[in-house]
Amino acid sequence: MRRGTFRDDTVDYAAVGATHSPDLMQYPPERSIAAERTIRIGSGQERFASAGEALLSWTAQKGAGLQLGDVRPASGPMYAGVGFDDEGNPVAPASTEAEQRFDAEGTPFAGAGTTVTVHGRVAGLRADAELRVISVTEEPRRIAFTIGTVSGSVVSGEEWFLIEWRGNDEVWFTVRAFDAPVALAYRLVRPLVRRRRRALFDGYVRAISPMYTTG
Repeated sequence: MRRGTFRDDTVDYAAVGATHSPDLMQYPPERSIAAERTIRIGSGQERFASAGEALLSWTAQKGAGLQLGDVRPASGPMYAGVGFDDEGNPVAPASTEAEQRFDAEGTPFAGAGTTVTVHGRVAGLRADAELRVISVTEEPRRIAFTIGTVSGSVVSGEEWFLIEWRGNDEVWFTVRAFDAPVALAYRLVRPLVRRRRRALFDGYVRAISPMYTTG
């Protein structure tokens, strides 16, 4: 089991961990728009393991049409035994360092404290940003990570990606997010926030579940 979190003042929003809150959709952070998507992506341990590895190696982001730039693991230690509780509150860190892993191309897996730049457009809308991985969870039936905006994005907020291998042997993918408009166009035309988010979710789900279609 590995659980890790990274808390500092580099993200550009206050409600760190709010994507884990059970009432996110009813009570999103101030001025934010919340969104959630859950889809069954198969069944069995093998499907769970492959989807989890794909998730932590940035497959969702790449599948949404985003190009990864500078992927930098945390300069300090990453701690095991840490995460968020069911209300989105951080749990105190333990002292064991987590192991850094890399994909076949040498790109670091998502780890607590990793900073990554992304570039691209979704639905014709800019999706450039610098992002920070806030937490990572690797458990026998749950693999997840949380990422938040640092700078350079048209919105400010957080995303939580979760792969679950449930008791009935089904494997499910969930992504939750909240976005507060930053760029002037998004503050004036808030439907642009939802359009951008919908396109990102479609790309994420399509990447993790190739059988998925938007219709």
